Amino acid sequence: MTQPDRAGRVDHRDTDPGLDYDVVIAGASLAGSAAAILLARSGARVALLERRSDPDAYKTLCTHSLTASAYPVLEELGLVTALEEAGAVRNHARWHTRWGWIEPRAAPAGPALPYGYNIRRSILDPLIRSRAGQTPGVDLLLGHQVTGLLRDAGRTTGVRAATPHGEREIRARLVVGADGKDSAVAAFAEVPSRSYENTRFGYLAHFRNLPLPGGTGHAWFLEPDMAYAFPNDDGVTVLAVLPDKKRLPDFRADLEGSFLALVRALPDAPPIDAAERITKITGTVNYPLHSRSPAAPGLALVGDAALTCDPLWGVGCAWALQSAQWLAKAVAPAVTGRGDLDRSLAAYARTHGRRLRGHQFLAADYAKSRPFNPVERLMFSAAARDASAARHVHLFAARLIGPLRFLSPVAVARATAVNVRHLRTPAPPAHLPPHRPRNR
Repeated sequence: MTQPDRAGRVDHRDTDPGLDYDVVIAGASLAGSAAAILLARSGARVALLERRSDPDAYKTLCTHSLTASAYPVLEELGLVTALEEAGAVRNHARWHTRWGWIEPRAAPAGPALPYGYNIRRSILDPLIRSRAGQTPGVDLLLGHQVTGLLRDAGRTTGVRAATPHGEREIRARLVVGADGKDSAVAAFAEVPSRSYENTRFGYLAHFRNLPLPGGTGHAWFLEPDMAYAFPNDDGVTVLAVLPDKKRLPDFRADLEGSFLALVRALPDAPPIDAAERITKITGTVNYPLHSRSPAAPGLALVGDAALTCDPLWGVGCAWALQSAQWLAKAVAPAVTGRGDLDRSLAAYARTHGRRLRGHQFLAADYAKSRPFNPVERLMFSAAARDASAARHVHLFAARLIGPLRFLSPVAVARATAVNVRHLRTPAPPAHLPPHRPRNR
């Protein structure tokens, strides 16, 4: 599965003898492994570098959720059956708001709601990394950490990497940074970046024997605090709290007590005191959002290296896979010498921006730890009162539609009509005490 040095090269119509590979990818987690598989299937020679030496390494601080927007990528990668056999849970969810629960359900006689999967990264990461290492044309190089970039006239032409056998230079037509939110590749390339403050912090833990009604995910919008509970593989539930930073001193003084107190106070709270916690309570007190230019001459960024969203929304895993797919589709001919790479990278950057920029704008605004704004109040209150509006929110939360469609004039008009009908509906009469005849 792994190779200490390059091996298994694939012949091409146009092979540059000065290149070690067509593509070198830094980072062999979700985005990097997916990109390696898809590019190699298109005929590219790919070096997939992973700084960690353990093939079973995985990311611990994660929502462990793949939204439905990633399902087509999972199908293309051939991972759907493997995920279900590994116990992945189809992820439907309900959201608590001040107006009650938003509970999306399929329309009568309509199609089932789209779904993704909840699965722990301890299962998912080794699975996709192994698939990448088994893909012809991919050399999975463990224990290889990028320490610098090779440049020529402003163009990235390869990487310099620390390996178990010393430092090594690897040249390629394209370098892909799939090395996470603190991307070293992006830093070495001085890629333009913008950061957004996140005024919430987050902690999570894994539990057993924590049943959720209907076996579905739960999220609580407490304005400004947030919490969620997602059922995962092997009967494990991931429970997370994301409070306003004003509560940080309490959590620092008593992490476990503050965590449990917040969960116990949730509306329809899960029975946490009867559950078994099987991991430490871990988290982060500073998790800014990042947006970076996803492409430069000879360079592309995917996953969190290109865009880091607020973990509150649970979209990072899906966007990692989707960005890998967008990149592979755009550059596959060019990286094998059959197209214009710069033009292909520009096409990838346009797709990335068109698909994710609007979502990131809304997420960065909500990361200010504010209450719902008027438009959000309109849409979410309608969704708590109307089945069609709830399905519309489901499509947006699954990232199957973007902000423009979610907040289209038609959608806003329908939400307004729902709320007007609600206001016009007479309230049930107040309960009166039973009539008792007066004594005469």
